[in-house]
Amino acid sequence: MDYMDNGCQYINGWLLEVIDIGTLCEVSQTSMVTEVAWLQVNTQTILTIAIHVITKNHRIAVSHSDHTWYLHIREVRESDQGDYMCQINTDPMISQVGHLKIVVPPDILDYPTSTDMVVREGSSVILRCAATGSPMPSITWKRETGELIPFGNNEEVSSVNGSILNITRVNRLHMGAYLCIASNGVPPTVSKRIMLIVHFPPMITVQNQLVGSQEGQIITLECHSEAFPKSINYWTRENNDIISSGDGKYEVSWSDNLHMDAYKTHMKLTIREVGPLDYGSYKCIAKNSLGSTDGTIKLYRIDTPTTQPQTTTTTPTPTVIKVEKKPRAKPKLLPTVASNFNEIIDASKSHDHENSGAQLRERPKTDAKSGRNRNSDKNDRLQPDKTAQSMSSKSAAILSFTSSHIGTFIIIIITLTKLL
Repeated sequence: MDYMDNGCQYINGWLLEVIDIGTLCEVSQTSMVTEVAWLQVNTQTILTIAIHVITKNHRIAVSHSDHTWYLHIREVRESDQGDYMCQINTDPMISQVGHLKIVVPPDILDYPTSTDMVVREGSSVILRCAATGSPMPSITWKRETGELIPFGNNEEVSSVNGSILNITRVNRLHMGAYLCIASNGVPPTVSKRIMLIVHFPPMITVQNQLVGSQEGQIITLECHSEAFPKSINYWTRENNDIISSGDGKYEVSWSDNLHMDAYKTHMKLTIREVGPLDYGSYKCIAKNSLGSTDGTIKLYRIDTPTTQPQTTTTTPTPTVIKVEKKPRAKPKLLPTVASNFNEIIDASKSHDHENSGAQLRERPKTDAKSGRNRNSDKNDRLQPDKTAQSMSSKSAAILSFTSSHIGTFIIIIITLTKLL
């Protein structure tokens, strides 16, 4: 429903709905006979005079009630838009013009709107969308999944306005369905789905290239492949023999994402009861019309821990003898040293006695002048020499005693050091 100028209200529809513009032609009662006519101004076509329909358009009708005249247009079309005149045949003539505006919901044209497109990765693509309607619809592009639209400058947007969507350097992230949405404020809003398909050769990603397992375990090897058109995926051993799931030893499986990232495949190889012959390299291979690639996983052995019987061993406990450090006592004189010392002293004494005896046996000599005994003077002169000789002998004995004891002390100190 829409309204026009001059206060006239128009009902817009395509099925037996009418436009009521009777308020434009309310005629005051006069004594003169009057006739009311309807005209389409744009084409200068007389539609009705009084209660008669002049045009051959079967969608036009006229009616009146008291002093109000109505022009009815059924199954309104866009070509019906324009100015309409209600004319009263008086002298002078009276008329009034009203404008009929037809609003049309949006409609997307099949041409030149783009259809599903297939491009190679790295190329550029232009998507077009054409629509009609009144007023002219606006065009918005969005992804069907609600994901952001990536652009080459690392920018991502949720929508793009305009009838053209230009994507440079297309990659696999651009793959998916795009919606061209047309709206002009007149319901309903319409859209068209355009599928963008990006072709590229296979690529395989292996997260764990080294996998360890013990014998008897169940192990699963995994690879992730990306390719479009969809690739043929399979597993092989080192000798390039293809692994199948028929013998129960191996189980090969794939999981595809049919809704998002349809170009991705998760490959799995499950090995049951790993044995010695299962260790080695495995290859996951992906092929399509644009190329092939593979990834390698090496399965290595992990030794099974063995349980050994516990043995009891007796280890002798070492005995620690603690030697207390005692204060050193003064060394006592050894008998041997003492006897030697006495012998030295006795020898010196006997030497003195011998000298004394020799002197006693000599005849005393008297000095003629002084009358003194010369032997006495000689003895007096010899007495200091004897004393010095005796002291020398005693010193030699003392030195002999000291050196002997020093050796003894050294032996005792070394012995105590070893014990401590």
